[in-house]
Amino acid sequence: MGSTFILKVRTSLKSSQLFFQHGRPAFSTLQPPWVLSVCSREPSLTLGVRRTHRSSSGQTKGEGGVRNSTIRSGEEDGTVNGGGDKRSAPRQRIHKSVFAAGTAKRTADILRRRAPLVCEYKDEEEPERRSDRGAGRLQPPQRPLPSNEWKKLKESQGNPPRFEIQMMKALFTSGGELDVAKSLLTFVATETGTLSYELLLRYLTLCVSSGHDAEVFDVYDIMRGSFPSLDTGASSLFIKAFSRTARWREALNILQELKKTFSPSPRNYGDVIAAAMQHGDTSTAWALYDELIDNGLSPHQETWETVFKVAGKKEGEEGTSAMSQAEQQERHLGILLHMRNNQIYPQQSLASSIKSWFESLTGQEWTGSWTTATPKGVCRSCGSELESIQLTAEEYQQLKDRVMTDIIEGQDVFTNTTPEELQRFKLFVKRKPAFDVVVDGLNVANSNKDKSKQSETLLLVVSELVDRQGLTVLVLGRKHMLRPSRSWDRNNMNLIQQKAHCFFTDNISEDDPFLLYATLHSGNHCRFVSRDLMRDHKACLPDGTTKRLFFKWQRGHQLVVDGHVTAGRRVRFQSIPSYDTIVQTSGGKSWHIPYDETEDRSTYEVPQHWLCLNKKL
Repeated sequence: MGSTFILKVRTSLKSSQLFFQHGRPAFSTLQPPWVLSVCSREPSLTLGVRRTHRSSSGQTKGEGGVRNSTIRSGEEDGTVNGGGDKRSAPRQRIHKSVFAAGTAKRTADILRRRAPLVCEYKDEEEPERRSDRGAGRLQPPQRPLPSNEWKKLKESQGNPPRFEIQMMKALFTSGGELDVAKSLLTFVATETGTLSYELLLRYLTLCVSSGHDAEVFDVYDIMRGSFPSLDTGASSLFIKAFSRTARWREALNILQELKKTFSPSPRNYGDVIAAAMQHGDTSTAWALYDELIDNGLSPHQETWETVFKVAGKKEGEEGTSAMSQAEQQERHLGILLHMRNNQIYPQQSLASSIKSWFESLTGQEWTGSWTTATPKGVCRSCGSELESIQLTAEEYQQLKDRVMTDIIEGQDVFTNTTPEELQRFKLFVKRKPAFDVVVDGLNVANSNKDKSKQSETLLLVVSELVDRQGLTVLVLGRKHMLRPSRSWDRNNMNLIQQKAHCFFTDNISEDDPFLLYATLHSGNHCRFVSRDLMRDHKACLPDGTTKRLFFKWQRGHQLVVDGHVTAGRRVRFQSIPSYDTIVQTSGGKSWHIPYDETEDRSTYEVPQHWLCLNKKL
């Protein structure tokens, strides 16, 4: 790059000198007060820096509970060895489930392939063309320009009022050379005598993203000397840049200043924690980590990965933690318990660092392997049984109480039903025996796109549960289903009412609260049939602990019809796993950690691959 480009502003001086050195533009000193003015009209520009967010941190137990009842499903119990020290899990047959990682992405891909080509063109090609047109309006030059050439370029664009901002943005998005950006700053200072806060912030973003830390230091000196305060965007960028250099402690100072006016983000904390770990200051690193957790924030995966990688260094290596192995181990196992309590799944790179850390523990002889679990909840690597998906009696009662209060009796329920109808349903359920299965009749019937076969589809599902499996079934429907029509055959509906208990709500009523009430009222053994993933109802719950209990209960109790329902063929349901997908340990002698080996997992899905860690006895 040649000589380092130095920006220094001293507002008390009286003259300015702008010049080119060896064909490269450079500032020496911008001296008069008008050279750099504060653009306080846009103080909150963040340029993509993540804002602070808070997440609740409750606990979820996963012990004990009864096993699943024997509702027929499509699960297959194969025995495939999962041992071996591979970087990724072996390719093994995994049972189908609407909650399996990647299911939503695969479904979306199938629907997109089935859509007409014109729709695909509209969704994918048109935005690309729009993006190209937008980029073509302002193309940054390939070399640094003197001020007169910048002026000609600006005039050729019609002298737009935010030319320099848009050009700096274009340089960032296109990965332009820093020298070009420097020449742009020289031009702006020459033309206006002012470098605005926003323009410097965009230049700072370019410097940080391209790793020009020496330039970042100069911009820091300018902005601290010229502006009364820094916004979260600038502070975050400076923290990131300083943390990866020998001046990392200045990032700690910036973090402390930021806390006086804003709540630092997990990324802010993570940058400084990583720097402290890498420079051997573990006391500072863990103090910041504890502060992050106490503030209700969740660390980024990269932060945890750095912590495990640094701790895995051998004694005597540069940057090695000064903590004893016992202290170190306690802190790191605490991270795994945090993941368990908050249902957090490490990405594969983090899981690899965790594996390496365990195997590096002196005198403990841990071995790790990538594996999967059988549908019955047995680890294919070590053969141990994973925790049950079923809630304990205490967990079940806690969940039942919260659902009854926050969903069944919540104000939102009465938007689509009435207190009288809900009371009528409660009395109906009270007079009936405990149900084994509650069926969302309209949801099941609508799974068949052929409107003439909706009642037939529902009848086939009810017949499977009642006639073939001998279960006590409640069918929830709406009153319009009782009116004979093309969709609702009278004979089919009569047979359904003969086989199962039925309750038909008003046509405007929402089915889900009735379904949840009947299922939870019947006991922990009762399941429900629906394709609805209940995300809105889960969101109504008051805290993270209850939401995790609800999700665990849902995965262990929701039956989803597998494939098409056809007369003459048995109805099959997607597999319900007998085990919970959560970080778990057994007496400190083994750990089983579900990890993300795909980027296609939706928030309501769970990973299908595990890291199995065992300690040699």
